[in-house]
Amino acid sequence: MYLMRDTSDVILYVGKAKNLHKRLGSYRVANPDRMSRRQLRLLRSVARIELQECPDEPTALVRESELLRAVRPRFNRAGTWPAPRRFLVWRCVEEQLQLAVAEMPDAHWRCYGPLRGAAFVLRAVLARLLWLVAHPSLGFSALPVGWFHGRLDPEITIHCGLRIEPVAFNLERLVSGLTVEFCEWIWTQLSADLHPFEKAAVEADLELIADGALVSRDQKHNV
Repeated sequence: MYLMRDTSDVILYVGKAKNLHKRLGSYRVANPDRMSRRQLRLLRSVARIELQECPDEPTALVRESELLRAVRPRFNRAGTWPAPRRFLVWRCVEEQLQLAVAEMPDAHWRCYGPLRGAAFVLRAVLARLLWLVAHPSLGFSALPVGWFHGRLDPEITIHCGLRIEPVAFNLERLVSGLTVEFCEWIWTQLSADLHPFEKAAVEADLELIADGALVSRDQKHNV
């Protein structure tokens, strides 16, 4: 990651990149005619750039977030204030699974979090996967409109029928930390005739879950 400082050594901007040489080089060859006035003011104010090496991407994200909130650099817009606490919430009503995202979980819902913005992504991923489990004879083409691209209503319902009990049980296993078991269960429930495109989409969703990419580092409890 890198810190841009002015002549008084005040941090003006905090940035992160996997390839710092390429990122910083882009500033040197940037076309002033295509840059915003804000970016131009930043580059004209920079006296030096401080580099900080991080061992991996998660560490860099945490360090960047800490600096943004502590310093609130003048030229950073996103991440300078704490994001709202959001929870993934769900409940079973007869043979239906309801999924939503809430800042203040209701006592009538099971919840997992806080996850912040990742709660919306996790809900979209689970909606696709659990819908396929509930309807193994159908494919992504039969998904409710918008679900494939993550455009969901504030509260969604998956009609699971007699599969509601294993769906609820394995969702509980997932939020208890049994991600491998959850992913393996998903594969056992899907149709053997799954289209290669659908199989690749499922693999991508399960990879997000297995890698923990949807779980914020401030996730502390599971109610």
